[in-house]
Amino acid sequence: MKCRLYGAGARGRAGFCLTPVVRLLAPFAFLLLIFHACGPSVKLSRLEKEGAAAGLRLPPDMPSSLPTLDTGLVAPRGDTLRVTGLNGEELLIMRAELDEESGEMVAVDRIDAAVVTARFRNIAERNGSIRLEFQVTVPEYMRDSDWQLRLYPELNVQGESRRLDEVIITGENYRRAQLRGYEQYRRFLSRIITDTLDLIDMRSLEVFIARNIPEVYAFRSDSSYVSDEEFESSFGVTSRQAAEHYTLGHLVRRNRRLIGLMDSRWRKYVKAPIVTEGVRLDTVMRGGEGEFIYNYVQVIPAKAGIRKVDVALSGGIFREDKRLYDIPLSEPLTFYVSSLSSLADGTEKYLTRIISRNVEANMNCHIDFSVGSSRIETGLGGNASEIGRIESTLRTLLTDDSFVMDSIMIIASASPEGSLKSNLALSFSRARSVSEFFSARVDRLKDSLRREAGVFMSLGPDPEDGGHGLRLPEIVFSSKSGGENWFELDRLVAADSLLSEDDKRVYLELAGEADLDRRERRMAALEGYSRIREELYPQLRSVNFNFFLHRRGMLKDTVHTTTLDSTYMEGVRLLREHEYEQALDSLLSYRDYNTAVAFVALDRNASALDILLECPRTASVNYMLAMVYSRQGNDRDAVECLIAACGQDPSFRHRANLDPEVSELVRRYEIDEML
Repeated sequence: MKCRLYGAGARGRAGFCLTPVVRLLAPFAFLLLIFHACGPSVKLSRLEKEGAAAGLRLPPDMPSSLPTLDTGLVAPRGDTLRVTGLNGEELLIMRAELDEESGEMVAVDRIDAAVVTARFRNIAERNGSIRLEFQVTVPEYMRDSDWQLRLYPELNVQGESRRLDEVIITGENYRRAQLRGYEQYRRFLSRIITDTLDLIDMRSLEVFIARNIPEVYAFRSDSSYVSDEEFESSFGVTSRQAAEHYTLGHLVRRNRRLIGLMDSRWRKYVKAPIVTEGVRLDTVMRGGEGEFIYNYVQVIPAKAGIRKVDVALSGGIFREDKRLYDIPLSEPLTFYVSSLSSLADGTEKYLTRIISRNVEANMNCHIDFSVGSSRIETGLGGNASEIGRIESTLRTLLTDDSFVMDSIMIIASASPEGSLKSNLALSFSRARSVSEFFSARVDRLKDSLRREAGVFMSLGPDPEDGGHGLRLPEIVFSSKSGGENWFELDRLVAADSLLSEDDKRVYLELAGEADLDRRERRMAALEGYSRIREELYPQLRSVNFNFFLHRRGMLKDTVHTTTLDSTYMEGVRLLREHEYEQALDSLLSYRDYNTAVAFVALDRNASALDILLECPRTASVNYMLAMVYSRQGNDRDAVECLIAACGQDPSFRHRANLDPEVSELVRRYEIDEML
């Protein structure tokens, strides 16, 4: 058999031979190549012509979203119930149809249709979250081994759009090309030298050192550290200069060139990177027939005022880095959201408060006195700042628009140091000294206030008659001895971290001593007594100001008034904003309907039931009871409460379609006509 060589070089050393069989098959192979090349183009033309799109649909057989309770108390579910109506009449609920021959209602079983065509669904917000379930569908003719489909679900909530994680369907050839690009880039990176020692002619460097610095070469295996300074002082050049001299320049230049090409080579080899972030699914399709279906589940937080959620789908078809086709935006799915927060009762709650005419205020001050003295010295210790603080308080009370100051009682206390009798006398003397001191200060303060107001005080029969002029009351000062301040000493000793536990224990044992002088003498035996006397005793020498005031313009001793219960209303606000845990913290002590709503929202049904059974049977209470009973598997009581709620308030007939716990009852027992 003769054959002709093709592709041989000038010297005839290479070539290939076409046998008759190969020549016969060659046209068919050529046609096959053309068909393979045109296949995706034909499919793409069809997509563009038909305006093909991926789609969204609701799962045809969604499982019930009713919570399951693993308890022994769940009642069996049936299709026939006996319930009691609003008027006490007993009702029998069953599936039934009219028998045309006998004219009687006959119980029947009905097979539900399995075809779902709706573009909307009622879903329930629970525990502050909304669970969206839908299917992403892609027809078979939109898939190709050389393509990648990128699908973008888009959420629209209260006018705000948000793109969800992508769904990516990758063809087998497309993924193979991606991996091939990564492998090419990996091989390119392997050419870059990362260890700088590989850029040095180590052999020549060793020969140089062996010939010129044999004493160093002898220690070539020694890992001891030699600084640049030591190296230079010995050989006249630094170690870096020596290394640079024997660096292979052509390798360095080549390495720099390769590093500079990293970005361009990445773009050349990896035209379509494999994306991992923001992707819900990236599946590689290897053949397969029929429609692609992906069950997409997205949980979103429930915002205040949310009523519905729209979900649409768009996307694109890609080959390498080129976008071949824009998948048009699909018709949206609409989820109508029912929230337990909308069942909250927003009626304002008020508290009754009793307001007394007379009011007391007090402040504790530390005024230093010389030993055994009751005279106030403004320059002693911190007296200047304390006196200024007291005068500032007096000015505030004198000019207050709501209160009028009547009198001030000053109580001075002493430390246990010394005899009880002398301490009582000294503390009383100091209290009287403080009263006299600040009585004079108040008079001067009044004059200052009058001058600031630019008027002269008018002395009328009623200093609160609202007439013209600045009216300042006459203030009565009184003095009282506080004695030895043992109560404060008890607190200071207990809080002192420098006193030993033994000293604190003995101190507590001495508290039973009735004779205070004897108690103080026995206390002197404590190891920490010096600290008590030097650090704690000075804090006991205090002066307490008790201010007695009355409300301006108030004649009665007490007045009853109502104010909005801010704690309760804050709980209602949190309930409406789906902050159920925080709402329950505010509402728990009230144990009313809104508390029960918070419990139901948190799926704490037993606690909710206890409260609801104590509430008046309003329509809202009956509806919440129907929901709780349904969750617990008590269908009879659930249906009874649902019928009662709809009879009291017809708006609950629509609401019954929104909550799955209740709509399941309506569907199962077909009680639409009874609501």
